[in-house]
Amino acid sequence: MTTTKPPPPGLDKPWVPSVIRVMSAVNTWLYRRTGGRLGGSWRVMAGFRKPAPVLLLTVTGRRSGQPHTVPLLYVRDGDDLVVAGSTGGLPHHPQWYRNILANPSVTVQVGSEIHERTAHVVAGEERARLWHMLNDTYADFETYATWTEREIPVVVLTSRT
Repeated sequence: MTTTKPPPPGLDKPWVPSVIRVMSAVNTWLYRRTGGRLGGSWRVMAGFRKPAPVLLLTVTGRRSGQPHTVPLLYVRDGDDLVVAGSTGGLPHHPQWYRNILANPSVTVQVGSEIHERTAHVVAGEERARLWHMLNDTYADFETYATWTEREIPVVVLTSRT
């Protein structure tokens, strides 16, 4: 994918990933303590007028072996949950994505319910169909895609039961 427009000024600053980590930690803390009543909807940018649902994804660190949890926007596709590795259009894949490539066994919290799932990256027609669904839920995904030269990965989280 080629960049079709420059990212906003400052997106390439070295402190941006740290800000994202802090915001994610606060969102995760609120989400866990309230069963998703707080932090369960994303209301920023395109989400201001059309809030997008949020889940908590817990992955195993590929180097540390420790659990790491991140809040992510998602859509449902039948029983599956679908997320995008957008990192707000930053030029590198998110750490959680790199971790699922090493270990696809994940835990997902939606509201107060917690489930074990398996993550897999989709491509081709399936990716195109799910990317469209993600953009219908949160239009800024398409904007993020124009800010980076990498293809934003689409990941399906399937039930292990």
